[in-house]
Amino acid sequence: MTVPSFTMGIEEEYLLVDKETLALAELPQALLDDCQSALGDKVSPEFLRCQIEVGTGICHTIADARNDLKNLRKTVAEKADNYGLAPLAVSCHPTANWKEQHHTDRDRYNALRSDLAGVSRRMLISGAHVHIGIEDDELRIDLMNQASYFLPHLLALSCSSPFWQGEDTGLNSYRLTVFDNLPRTGLPPRLESFSSFDRAVDAIVRTGAIEDATKVWWDLRPSHRFPTLETRICDMCPRLEHILTIAAAIQCLMRMLWRLKMRNQRWRIYDHFLVGENRWRAQRYGMREGLIDFGRGEVVAFDELLDELVGLVAEDAAVLDCEAEIGAVRSIFEIGNSAERQRKVFAEASETMDKDEAMRAVTRSLIEEFHADL
Repeated sequence: MTVPSFTMGIEEEYLLVDKETLALAELPQALLDDCQSALGDKVSPEFLRCQIEVGTGICHTIADARNDLKNLRKTVAEKADNYGLAPLAVSCHPTANWKEQHHTDRDRYNALRSDLAGVSRRMLISGAHVHIGIEDDELRIDLMNQASYFLPHLLALSCSSPFWQGEDTGLNSYRLTVFDNLPRTGLPPRLESFSSFDRAVDAIVRTGAIEDATKVWWDLRPSHRFPTLETRICDMCPRLEHILTIAAAIQCLMRMLWRLKMRNQRWRIYDHFLVGENRWRAQRYGMREGLIDFGRGEVVAFDELLDELVGLVAEDAAVLDCEAEIGAVRSIFEIGNSAERQRKVFAEASETMDKDEAMRAVTRSLIEEFHADL
């Protein structure tokens, strides 16, 4: 079997806010034109007018990804500043009302709005997607089946949506509660082969219900456009270095599972009911209540799970030259994911401010974190 390239691509969806009011703002066509002049097809509009999407090129190393994504973030921030706007790399705006937002008037998004009806109106959410190059069709499906086990771990590290319309939801990732209302979402099914995936999608496409596999929105899926496995479960990360750490973990996990296959070994595939329970624990508690280790039959503290993960992929991190990034998963645990940091800002601001002003302090902190690593 040909060794996969394990290349990487990262897609991010930013929310735009007015720098003075901190409320969501619609993407001006002139700003989109400015960004596209500087970045080409690496930037595009998104479903809602208050969003803008970026995507790196094909990156061979995490260093390549850092340079590319840093330039994308920096350019969007600089261009947006000219219009009195600022981007947020967060999955839910802390206070915005979805009823006040409008979708982008393009054929693709008009069709999506029509198809999804009222469900689409609440889609005031943003996500981060990480593509890993795995050129063999059958290998992509095999690794997808095994890698699903680790999706809750990745979610817990990335959670950034504790607030919804000015209220603390009690969840670390409220985004998933919104996204899971769409069809063809959630954990990917266990598939026997790429041809079985192809046949299943084709059965729906032939009815006219969807046009292609881009409308399959699983947490982890074979990309329709590229020979990649696309991890879609992650919330947006306000800090550049945090999404790079998570992307490196995804890259290493895929290589680790391939490495096991080359040794006639594999990761145990657990029932969706079980993995789904960990998905919920990550969505609800983030990193602070642990996940279930099904082999041990007990809840294990998340920092212990991170130590195990670092050990599992140590060989792969060395080969892929991302040992520093893999080691940095501990720093996310120590300072908290974005959901924890947002709650901390709100709690501290609430000591001297009313609720509305404390919420504005959260939004300001998200702007600051976007710029922190640039």
